[in-house]
Amino acid sequence: MQIKHNDLIINQEAPFANCKLDREKYAHVLTSIVNNYADGFVLAINNEWGTGKTTFVKMWQKHLAKNGFETLYFNAWENDFESNPLVAILAELKTLTGDHDKTKFKSLLKKGAVLTKNVLPAFAKAMLDRYVDNKILLDGIEGATKATTEILEKEVESYATRKRSLEEFRKQLEEYLQDTESKKPVVFFIDELDRCRPSYAVEVLEQMKHFFAVPGIVFVLAIDKIQLGHAIRGIYGSEQLNADEYLRRFIDIEYSIPQPDTKQFCNYLFKYFSFADFFDTEERQSYGDTSRDSEAFISIASSLFDKKKITLRQQEKIFAHSRLALKMFKPNSYLLPNLFFFLTYINSLHKDFYRQIQSKQLSFQQLTDEFYQVIPVGLNEDEAHDFMYLQADLLVTFSSSQKPYSGKETLMTGKAGIDEKPLIPSKFDKSENNQLYASILKSVMNTRMSRTPIDHLLKKIDLIEPVIA
Repeated sequence: MQIKHNDLIINQEAPFANCKLDREKYAHVLTSIVNNYADGFVLAINNEWGTGKTTFVKMWQKHLAKNGFETLYFNAWENDFESNPLVAILAELKTLTGDHDKTKFKSLLKKGAVLTKNVLPAFAKAMLDRYVDNKILLDGIEGATKATTEILEKEVESYATRKRSLEEFRKQLEEYLQDTESKKPVVFFIDELDRCRPSYAVEVLEQMKHFFAVPGIVFVLAIDKIQLGHAIRGIYGSEQLNADEYLRRFIDIEYSIPQPDTKQFCNYLFKYFSFADFFDTEERQSYGDTSRDSEAFISIASSLFDKKKITLRQQEKIFAHSRLALKMFKPNSYLLPNLFFFLTYINSLHKDFYRQIQSKQLSFQQLTDEFYQVIPVGLNEDEAHDFMYLQADLLVTFSSSQKPYSGKETLMTGKAGIDEKPLIPSKFDKSENNQLYASILKSVMNTRMSRTPIDHLLKKIDLIEPVIA
């Protein structure tokens, strides 16, 4: 049984063979863009963290290589220990070097060396050596004007040298790229930029723009634009800075990978984490009231994930925790799969509500109100029906944990069979007098599972019971 979701294996010959999100079609779209605009540009793949950007760009990189492109991959987060991004980027470019163009790369390095050299500390040291060690401090003071002039002259010379060197560097880089084996543009992926130190992230952008914006190279930035915007505002010390406008200086085309089909991904996670090893055992299947547990589990998961736009990374973690917690159930244990998954979900994403349930301090009305804050809007008829069952399971098991089971007197009002109705109606029920929800609530209270206290589930989710081998 897997305890975490590992990186997918990317097949060299069929890079998207193991993709479970049907994203190969987007790689074809982006490849056609790169093919048709080979003069060089910057493409940003903008999706929030945890949506599978890194996996996608690595698959796309292999897809491009398979189609005759030279590609480079640079994980900025893993390299932000470098003080100067230019060094790391040049190191990646070196991998393109063949025996025939080693000389050109050395020449490129020489041009880059001028750009990376910080001349000011050397000047400052020269001034200190000249004046601080002088026996007569007055000589230093009298020479201050002359020293300032000398420094300014050196700075002017340095600026002219650096400007000339920048032009020569870019020209040399263009020639170097033209000599690569492929006549297609080099595609340079820069990943995890939004996770770097803010200063490093900004330096990468600035150097990419000033040093590497030449024909023959396409940069692909895999970013979370919102998080990168926070880094930019932090560097410039102003929350009023328009980060979007700043990023437009660097980005020519912005692309967002469309959301995958949630039900399809939930089915994949269900299989990956081997949930069938629990749900579909012969012993468990022998109990008639557990036959739909798998279906109920996937249904509630896909409804919550889809409507709430939960990231792929969060979905993986919730499924992984659910699978671990299931190791603490005996095959003949009641599970209430929709409630079990819901509680695991709020334990991950709505911790305060989860703790309130643990504390048993909520009234039924407060519990219902908090429940509505978590449940998505815009449910279809089938989803509304599922969430009415979830609401009933939550209230009944919560009631059973508070005190000995008290039956429908606790959650129903009126005389049985005459004007009986739920103490707290369900907003998901559009029928007259909440009749549908009333029948669901009575059905739940009349099952043996209704006497299951909610602690039975909470203890497993909190991982405080022993694992059953």
